[in-house]
Amino acid sequence: MSWQTYVDEHLMCDIDGLGLHLAAASIIGLDGSVWAQSASFPQGSGGITIKKTGQALVFGIYEEPVTPGQCNMVVERLGDYLIDQGL
Repeated sequence: MSWQTYVDEHLMCDIDGLGLHLAAASIIGLDGSVWAQSASFPQGSGGITIKKTGQALVFGIYEEPVTPGQCNMVVERLGDYLIDQGL
């Protein structure tokens, strides 16, 4: 699976079947290189969640009606998965 697929299918997914989505998302290596990002990253307002893994930072940016907790859940879920994979 490509890094872009993680952004497109996991971070930019429909949240809990509610038709809500993050406004933007990105996975950036600790060296600053962009592994993948949504087309709208880093535009938008609302807020951001960042999860640090062993080798990357996972970013999720949201706008209303997505809540901070929903954004955190989506980003943390992928970040925890990457940590479990040794990334």
